Amino acid sequence: MALITSDRARFPNDPWQLVETVHLPGNAGTLETLFSLGNGHLGIRGAHWAAADADLPGSFINGFHETWDIKHAENAFGFARTGQRILYIPDVNNFTVIIDGETLSLSESTVLDYRRSVDFATGIYECRITWECRSGATVTTTERRAVGYQSRGTMGVTLEVAPDRDVYADVTSSVINRQDQPVEDHSTHDPRRAGRHAGRVLLPVRLDGGDGSLRLSWEAAESRQRVGLAVDHWTSAEVQPFETLVDQDDSSVRYVLAVSEDRPFRLEKSASYAVARAFREGAVDGGSAQDPSEAAESALQPVSAIFAESEAYYRDYWATADIVVGGQPEQQQAIRWNLFQLAQATARADVAGIPAKGVSGSGYDGHYFWDQEVYLMPYLTYTNPDNARQVLEFRHEMLPDAKVRAKELSVDGALFPWRTINGLEASAYYAAGTAQFHIAAAVAFATNRYMWASGDADFNHGMGSELLIETARMWVSLGFFGKDGLFHIHGVTGPDEYTAVVNDNLYTNVMARFNLRAAAALDHPGIDDAERELWEQAANRMQLPYDEDLEVYSQDNDFMTLEPWDWSTPRSKYPLLLNYHPLVIYRHQVLKQADTVLAMFLQWQDFTAEEKRRAFDFYDPITTGDSTLSACVQGIMAAEVGYGKAALDHFTHALFIDLDDTHGNTIDGVHIASTGGVWSSLVSGFAGLRDQGEVPYFDPRLPVEWEGLSFHLKVQGRLLFVELEQGSIGLSIREGEPLDVNVRGDVLTVGSDVARVPLAPVGAPEPTVFPSGLPTSSIPIVRAHTYAGQS
Repeated sequence: MALITSDRARFPNDPWQLVETVHLPGNAGTLETLFSLGNGHLGIRGAHWAAADADLPGSFINGFHETWDIKHAENAFGFARTGQRILYIPDVNNFTVIIDGETLSLSESTVLDYRRSVDFATGIYECRITWECRSGATVTTTERRAVGYQSRGTMGVTLEVAPDRDVYADVTSSVINRQDQPVEDHSTHDPRRAGRHAGRVLLPVRLDGGDGSLRLSWEAAESRQRVGLAVDHWTSAEVQPFETLVDQDDSSVRYVLAVSEDRPFRLEKSASYAVARAFREGAVDGGSAQDPSEAAESALQPVSAIFAESEAYYRDYWATADIVVGGQPEQQQAIRWNLFQLAQATARADVAGIPAKGVSGSGYDGHYFWDQEVYLMPYLTYTNPDNARQVLEFRHEMLPDAKVRAKELSVDGALFPWRTINGLEASAYYAAGTAQFHIAAAVAFATNRYMWASGDADFNHGMGSELLIETARMWVSLGFFGKDGLFHIHGVTGPDEYTAVVNDNLYTNVMARFNLRAAAALDHPGIDDAERELWEQAANRMQLPYDEDLEVYSQDNDFMTLEPWDWSTPRSKYPLLLNYHPLVIYRHQVLKQADTVLAMFLQWQDFTAEEKRRAFDFYDPITTGDSTLSACVQGIMAAEVGYGKAALDHFTHALFIDLDDTHGNTIDGVHIASTGGVWSSLVSGFAGLRDQGEVPYFDPRLPVEWEGLSFHLKVQGRLLFVELEQGSIGLSIREGEPLDVNVRGDVLTVGSDVARVPLAPVGAPEPTVFPSGLPTSSIPIVRAHTYAGQS
């Protein structure tokens, strides 16, 4: 059931905010995700400040994790050995407010008025509640939060208590180590959810505090990473704390005082985190070998400065990152929420990966996947090239481990882990993990896109070339030339995890071909003529499975021979991975997500319009969308082949995946790759951008329901402004030199003046009708026997 769109009285449509006007029980954990704050390094979930009103509260630091030895029921050579999981860091967003002896909570107290919001324009969270106390007083509490940007490890929280008469207030501000709190391990029921550690994880190193200040640090038991925390408090009443208590799991600062109507009580809490990622080597985030709590203390900022940093960052961000859709206010709010989440997941990650949930939750254990290269890097490359480079620098830092992993899998070059935090493979189920060799091509593809779009010569000649070369070496050793003279890649899993360990997965082969050609085109002293020739031959002879009868590219060599899925399966049995053994799914023609269709989008120049249309017609109906990565890609390709309604339907589904919790696991964090897919849906789907050709190429498909679409792109040193209207596209350079752009085959030079190009309408083609039988379960046994025995 929809969440945000189903109750617009509770969640009014505001173009620059997500607002909740009524508190209702249920969905608390999902709303904690939707109202979360983050900067790519530090994140805080949008939980209420009272413990009784929180469902899955917590804070995270990107990359701060614990490790453990993976225990396989039946071990084998090369299996992943080291598990990694993001940790809950000690959380500062906790208050207890007692008014005249009554502890305020949404679950127990009388609420007269309620409003909370997260402001996309400023990055500030605010929750204002008016309470009717049992003593007769009416009290309004207002909490505001923000995370720092220049000071990326900082967080500021304010709490104001404003009564309508004199009251006695007892306010406690707490720091809680949630990682070591007893909670249910949900991962046994849903592999998408984060697991929990059996023993204690955070071991105290420093526990100091007094007069409202706390200086604390912990060490993870196995990874030996350390996290330090410094917290200072300030009050408008200028009163000293009643007490300051320090403990490894619950430290607190308490204020007891009289509060009057004309003098509300305001409490400010400034927090700063620092991480020692390899403490035994003395490497502290911040550059010194001191205890991380000391580094945290040196980075403390006044709360007002943290709020100002957030406001300044988003003022600059929206000036070039905003995407405006004309005449669609509900979609506009959702688009900005998605763009806001992209900023929160990436802005200050620096040289690090982007977890699948950003820093908004613990889902997928905080791992980095191929998501960041295929779904996030387009957004980063064209809105924040510096951040895009840092993600690639992070991948480059993994090369030594990737080369070791390649040797374990008996291939040359570099093999990046399917899921990881520290550079080691953490996927215990190899069929849907290690077998997804296509992650190597994802890294190469993101590298090549950045090289094409940025003009970053230093990166191109150094790290960029090395990433392309080492991944190409992996492909040419993984595959082989068969007796048919073609190059084959066997025993792999493509993006569609409902079809595993197959031969010649089309997506994998198409992307490997791209990777080999991109590496072969390099002018690099590390490539000799023989190696270049080998890469070119492998690329040119790459096997691309094709079904001659259906005239459709096959997802792999055997996909067209599989039994069709029974589409009378009730919706309660989806997602299939939670209801069927993998072997049941693997035997059938059913997709978790777009696979062949994705290959045709990314390698757009390699397929004809007819090939793309027939592939979409065949695969779209058998794609369950059980993956949140699918809808955006299906929508992009629906737009390209001319299916306007399908394109808008898929886009709308992608747009509200988290806002409406359509996959039922938003509680564990924002689906960051899907938010990146929303960006691509707008820019590559409806505006029709295709890149890595001779010049940027546009073939727009503006939905007939929309009045317009506009956005900026940072491309090849310019700031390009794109403005679509019904029947035309306008292009202009806001910063930089003129740029050649191709619009539907016509190349024009775009300068500071708007170049407006008329666009003829694109008619919807007649969909291909493929032969298909009835659902398997509905075929009578006698009919099945007769069908098998007669021609």
